[in-house]
Amino acid sequence: MLFDSVRDVIGRTPLVRLRFDQFADVEVYAKLEMQNPFGMKDRVARNIILSARRTGALLPGAPIVESSSGTMALGVALVGRSLGHEVHIVTDPRIDRITMAKLRALGCDVHVVQAMSSHGWQSARIERLEQLMADLPGAFWPQQYRNPDNPGAYRDLAREILDDLDRIDVLVGSVGSGGSLCGSSRALRESLPGLRVVGVDCVGSALFDQPDVPRRLQSGLGNSLLPQNLDRRLIDEVHWLNDHEAFAATRDLAREQQIFAGNTAGSVYRVLGDLAARAAPGDRVVGIFPDRGDRYTDTVYGDDHWAEHDLAAMATAATPEPVAYGTVVSTWSRAEITGRAVDQAHLLFVESNTSGTGMLALRTARELGLRPVLATSKPERYAGLAEMDCELLLCDTNSIAALRAAIQLRFRREELAGVTTTSEFYVPIVADLAEWLGLPGNPVEATATCRDKSALRVRLREAGVRQPRFASVTDSADLAAAVEEVGLPCVVKPADDSGSNDVLLCHTVAQAAEQAARILAVLVNVRGLPTAGTVLVEEYLEGPEFSVEMFSAAGAAHCVGITAKSVTGSPYFVESRHVFPAPLPPETAEQIEHVVRLALDATGVRLGATHTEVRLTDAGPAIIEINPRLAGGMIPELVRHATGIDLLAQQLRVAAGLPARLVREHARHAGIQFLLADRPGVLRRVDGVPAAESVPGVERVAVTGRPGAQVRPARNAYDRLGHVIAGHPEAGAVERTLDLAVGEIHLVVEDAATETRRQEQAVEGRAR
Repeated sequence: MLFDSVRDVIGRTPLVRLRFDQFADVEVYAKLEMQNPFGMKDRVARNIILSARRTGALLPGAPIVESSSGTMALGVALVGRSLGHEVHIVTDPRIDRITMAKLRALGCDVHVVQAMSSHGWQSARIERLEQLMADLPGAFWPQQYRNPDNPGAYRDLAREILDDLDRIDVLVGSVGSGGSLCGSSRALRESLPGLRVVGVDCVGSALFDQPDVPRRLQSGLGNSLLPQNLDRRLIDEVHWLNDHEAFAATRDLAREQQIFAGNTAGSVYRVLGDLAARAAPGDRVVGIFPDRGDRYTDTVYGDDHWAEHDLAAMATAATPEPVAYGTVVSTWSRAEITGRAVDQAHLLFVESNTSGTGMLALRTARELGLRPVLATSKPERYAGLAEMDCELLLCDTNSIAALRAAIQLRFRREELAGVTTTSEFYVPIVADLAEWLGLPGNPVEATATCRDKSALRVRLREAGVRQPRFASVTDSADLAAAVEEVGLPCVVKPADDSGSNDVLLCHTVAQAAEQAARILAVLVNVRGLPTAGTVLVEEYLEGPEFSVEMFSAAGAAHCVGITAKSVTGSPYFVESRHVFPAPLPPETAEQIEHVVRLALDATGVRLGATHTEVRLTDAGPAIIEINPRLAGGMIPELVRHATGIDLLAQQLRVAAGLPARLVREHARHAGIQFLLADRPGVLRRVDGVPAAESVPGVERVAVTGRPGAQVRPARNAYDRLGHVIAGHPEAGAVERTLDLAVGEIHLVVEDAATETRRQEQAVEGRAR
């Protein structure tokens, strides 16, 4: 095999069947991670360092500092030095001479702490590392114990196992930082939800609620501290072996299987034998073997070391003693830990919309038994936030690197149930965080494609899905050619805005050019995020407009229903009325749903709510856009009134890894009419609200426009001044109810001249 760099050699390690003749009907395999250049942690170092360079957390040439006494140090040295970084390794006296020689040969600066501190060697090393970070400006710390890129590195290992064995029943791995076993099992369970996961620890480690004994001899597993990356919810069973048992098992592995490995692999080997004895015929069990034995020649394989520590006198067990979790152990023991979960895990929201849905989502999370946390850079943006029982995580939410740093610092992985948002602008960022954390979410590419409507157009064209003719423009000089390609009239809009903002129907090239220039001049959106800098020029399609509310979960997309939509007149496209479900013939509804399913398949969206806008043309349904989020415009509220399904609650459930509940409780119709100004001016007051509320069938009347505010005929969704919601068993009755209720409401708007005269009169009155 030919590789362009030493980093490319990492991965694709052998999977070897072990000989257990006494259990011939059980397949037992070893994933030989020791066949990486230096060991299993090569994967971690590569993933962390490349990710940090991608997000800007590690600048070219900046120093890298890490705490490790084993293969993580070697992995960081391999990857960091090959990319031109200065590498500093902090370790302790337990480091073996071979690893020390390798680190120095690779060009690392090695710092050895001389004494334990409050939490053993780990805490002593961290204290020295923090001093180095202060002394080395711009230094990057991979933080293998808390960086989610550690477990994230093992998605590749999981794929390799599935490529070699399409099915396994049990995965076994040692636990130190929590990365390898948690990362591999989390990825494998996406395809194998019934996978049993077994962790291997050492006696004297604090990872699984045992008393800490810092002077244990085993290395590469166990810990005196609780790593952020360890997610014990993923693990069904844990085994503990003492130093004698682990070292003896490692020697047995070499003698019986001819695999010369470290004590982590030896402990896993011993547990594999126990699991094979308890497995059902036909079961497949895979163990992860992290590193080679060359680092252990003087310890595990050294008789003098055994004699020095009187290992032969240490008690051992031939089979693991089953114990209740929490029982203090001294020899090989095992305990079931399935179902041990953190009480009220946190649901992290990255920003929120500024409507009532955003605050309602925080309250709904509480009702689901979750602890809501709002990551925001401007909490003052959200009215009503002070009344929410919600933790705030203050950080720059427009920066992936800043968000990652804040999350790493605040949460242990097992404290997080999910990450989500109610703001459309942050959907791709949430997808990135979910992938990074190994939480439920949509693929980053899928959300980015949907948010960038020009990319969506290309994807749908490739998939053969009906849509308008289109052209993308990033330079005003190309606008005329785009209009010629698409034809007039055409719709000109930003590729990545929301709420019908800056969407205009243009009848001339000059009008289209003016609109395109206006869009391209906007460099950041209302949240301060950079815009795509792309104008979409689209064919104007005639026909009624609908939106399809889909919900994807457990590998299937469910059609919750279709919404009929009314929009304001030309040249703007502001939705003024929604009715759910749309009164459509079944065959028409099926055609619309079919096209939407094709479009969703093309994008790769696979989790949660989607809101797809469709025009029903003479040629059939055509996709206008796909939003990988809950519908806006109060449509989820209409769905709740009409069916009893709370889409907001279901969205939060799937974000937290809970099953969706899409059961219809009743079948009604619901509608909403938005209150819109018919002329520009100043909103003085809104009359007739009590009369509108008294109309039979009206569920709610809300006024959001403030007296004294400047208003105008709607150009985008932000120009709405309120709404009326109505419900009835019949769709036609809903529309009539909305008409009657809105007829009772009068928006008192004064034009600018009248407002000026009023102000002048007020000044004169004060002067008198």
